[in-house]
Amino acid sequence: MKDGVNGVALGVFIFFFLAVTVIGFMAARWRKAENEASLDEWGLGGRSFGTWVTWFLLGGDLYTAYTFVAVPAAIYAAGAAGFFAVPYTILVYPLIFTFLPRLWSVSHKHGYVTTSDFVRGRFGSKSLSLAVAITGILATMPYIALQLVGIQAVLDVMGVGGESGNWFVKDLPLLIAFAVLAAYTYSSGLRAPALIAFVKDGLIYLVIAVAIIYIPIKLGGFDAIFSAAQHKFATPNPATGKPTGALVPGEAGQWTYATLALGSALALFMYPHSITATLSSRSRNVIRRNTTILPLYSLMLGLLALLGFMAIAAGVKVSNGQLAIPQLFEDMFPDWFAGVAFAAIGIGALVPAAIMSIAAANLFTRNIYKDFIKPDATPSQEAKVSKLVSLVVKVGALIFVLTMDKTVAINFQLLGGIWILQTFPALVGGLFTRWFHRWALLAGWAVGMAYGTLAAYGVASPTQKHFGGSSKEIPGIGEIGYIGLTAFVLNVAVTVVLTFVLRAVKAPDGVDETSPEDYTADAGDPGVATELPPATAGAAH
Repeated sequence: MKDGVNGVALGVFIFFFLAVTVIGFMAARWRKAENEASLDEWGLGGRSFGTWVTWFLLGGDLYTAYTFVAVPAAIYAAGAAGFFAVPYTILVYPLIFTFLPRLWSVSHKHGYVTTSDFVRGRFGSKSLSLAVAITGILATMPYIALQLVGIQAVLDVMGVGGESGNWFVKDLPLLIAFAVLAAYTYSSGLRAPALIAFVKDGLIYLVIAVAIIYIPIKLGGFDAIFSAAQHKFATPNPATGKPTGALVPGEAGQWTYATLALGSALALFMYPHSITATLSSRSRNVIRRNTTILPLYSLMLGLLALLGFMAIAAGVKVSNGQLAIPQLFEDMFPDWFAGVAFAAIGIGALVPAAIMSIAAANLFTRNIYKDFIKPDATPSQEAKVSKLVSLVVKVGALIFVLTMDKTVAINFQLLGGIWILQTFPALVGGLFTRWFHRWALLAGWAVGMAYGTLAAYGVASPTQKHFGGSSKEIPGIGEIGYIGLTAFVLNVAVTVVLTFVLRAVKAPDGVDETSPEDYTADAGDPGVATELPPATAGAAH
């Protein structure tokens, strides 16, 4: 690690940061609507984005700074186990091809802004809708915090902040970055990250393309890189006497690998920010096209993961694994290009953080504020509340990062995945059938949440007693597997059994405000507006 501040890299980083700040504020004028005072406009960009804007927005949303820092960091630390992120991002696209167009259609027809809006309309249950909303907000908060961990890692490697100096000087760059993010999100809504995503993705593709060619040449080729990784992982850890990792997952780790990949794939599009980016598109065909071209990001992720092995071969030594890739960039690249790489990671944090805060704010406004506090809220009041809540969410995430141990923050994000997966039966089940009973879905959700949280609480790691990981023995099988998937199976089992019971005793169903043709409706069909005027938000038309 170089001493002092890397002035050239910092200068390049600041240049790109200022550029995206200007774009963020200019986005308020992009495709400006006559009436901006509604969630459709501020929170969904007027539901007007086409194929390419949606592609960049979804890519910027799903492939976050945490992905670019943490996936190769996991491979740097433990080897092949970190590659689970690659198969899960491949599995997810055929899965979402089946249900996202249906969700888009029914949401467009009825003016739904969130998944909780759909659940309430489909099952006629405000309590189930509230459960989905609270889960979404809970799962999103640590995810936003982790975007800041990504920015902080880059700043630390550049010599800005870090461990030296008093807390205010150390955290000032992060505070400035987040204040700017909060300001342009507040003024421009979803249009800001949609425009910035073009810059972010362009930079990331450039950095990956250069890194995957330039760094192996400097290190003597991939043969040397894999040999160095194999040697490191085969060397026993002095503390445990066991190998530190493996190039191929051992037999004991295969259930963990498979369940984590499958569970993560099921969970990814349950997150509110994934749905917000989806509902902002202008037609169901935009969604279908995106599920076929988004796997390009998975190809990039596979190449990106290899950086973990390159960091080993380059002799990168860091106490915090999250710093491994930024440190690799500083060691291997000229200072000016290291600045470009750091800007790619930094901007890669700002885009998803903005979308996540908007998505969490929409959930609060629509499914807590409007449903339970002010049912007669106007579209203008909804937009105002959502803007304010987006600021509160960001401040909460900032406090999370500044006060908590980073390893705890990372494990809380794993907990977010366990939680959000429990909304799958209500959302995806509701898109295809109304057989599930609303009370059974609520009970299944509660069981999944309780089991998942308690099981994760009982996992210890070398640095902490609780929430030390996301894998535990699967009851009845005896193999170690992803807690989220076990909780999901319990959730579905409870939901199915209770539905049979409740149907047998003829428990009352809620009112379904949707009809079968709503699930295949497209913009421009009879009775479906091409773009929704704010006055119709939340009402069928």
